[in-house]
Amino acid sequence: MYAILDIETTGGKYNEEGITEIAIYRFNGHEITDQFISLVNPEKEIQPFVVKLTGINNTMLKSAPKFFEVAKRIVEITDGCILVAHNAQFDYRILQTEFRRLGYDFQRESLCTVELSQRLIPEQPSYSLGKLVRSLGIPVSDRHRANGDAQATLKLFRILLNKDHNKEILKNTVRSASTGILSQRLLDIVEDMPSSTGLYYMHDDKGEVIYIEESKNLKASINKKFTSAGKKYRSLQKEMRAVTYEETGEEMIAALKENEEIIQNRPRYNRKDRRKPFKLILKKEKTPQGYLALKIVQYKGQKSYVTSFNSWPEARTFLADFSKKNELCLKLTGLSEARKQCSAYEEGTCHGACISKETPEAYNERVEKALESATLAHKNLIVTGKGRTIEEKSALLIEDGVLKGYAFVNLNYQIQSYEVIKSLISPLSNDPFNRHIVEKFLRKKNKFRIYTF
Repeated sequence: MYAILDIETTGGKYNEEGITEIAIYRFNGHEITDQFISLVNPEKEIQPFVVKLTGINNTMLKSAPKFFEVAKRIVEITDGCILVAHNAQFDYRILQTEFRRLGYDFQRESLCTVELSQRLIPEQPSYSLGKLVRSLGIPVSDRHRANGDAQATLKLFRILLNKDHNKEILKNTVRSASTGILSQRLLDIVEDMPSSTGLYYMHDDKGEVIYIEESKNLKASINKKFTSAGKKYRSLQKEMRAVTYEETGEEMIAALKENEEIIQNRPRYNRKDRRKPFKLILKKEKTPQGYLALKIVQYKGQKSYVTSFNSWPEARTFLADFSKKNELCLKLTGLSEARKQCSAYEEGTCHGACISKETPEAYNERVEKALESATLAHKNLIVTGKGRTIEEKSALLIEDGVLKGYAFVNLNYQIQSYEVIKSLISPLSNDPFNRHIVEKFLRKKNKFRIYTF
């Protein structure tokens, strides 16, 4: 659990500042569960430059509650939370100073979004909150007011959580929580998990991720793991001390995240069941007569191929539909063993390559053009699908056929903007497995909107 925090102060000498406004959002990593926003009477004058910057003046604060009147609420809303702030050292110091004046020792774990951004979003021209959110396309209002800056920090933190493939934030969060046996509290968390698409992570007592799995139904999948009697899962149940999850909305993004994060985190219960990324590939080769023939063959690490499949039925169904749609010869796609013309020629959907009626040049030109739809090669695309909420979309960036990464983009952003998407993406490896995942899902074209650039 996190407490996203922003504080405005009077300015002045170090450790003599007073709080003029505070905003706190209690955030469970997925949604806001509580919030507290209030002006605060600092019982001292505000520095003129602060009045100009924030718009908060002494007159506005005369009737505002004093800090001791809101202190209990601050303790309650941050209880059990890690404080998250942009330049957390400042906000945490100010809070501790105010509580110390009341004789109370306020102690919380903290995370700084400046430090996280420098690590997870390198090479930004500036890491000030205003410039950083602007470069990332994060909408923000009421800059230099506690509520506006806290909301901007929350949106930034969500991006950082998504970019954190090594799961260091989650590991530290779990590590800082009390662990031991799988408590009723954790069982309640699992009960409250959504029946949505995403990934879940199982952690040991040190916070390390020991198992990752993507699912179209998070709640059903994790419950299945709890009740499985298999040897592997009984062992996993004994070691597990915490469960966390991330929603993705889109199944393709969940599959890509799973592959990427298993590679980077190497959870020990995933290593044992890692399989080949796919079993079959579609290759093209020329016949002695000069025609391009398409063949489905077993994948043995070949570098050059058109696309890939998990099973023979999937591959044959694709090839049959592909041949019919593009009026290709069934003998040259391996779907017919006829001695003379194929059945498609008799039906009028083959132009006669099987009996040399269509020239190799004409046939091969049609094949190459048709194959462009089956592969990512040389394409520049932004592929958008479901987001985690109704206000956002997922976006996958492909540049010159290379997978660059994915992002979650608010609907009021410019979804078709290359620059916005590029600034938000979480990088992806351009490996055969990831390409297989994308090509497999893109065959279901009705699920996605595809923009070229």
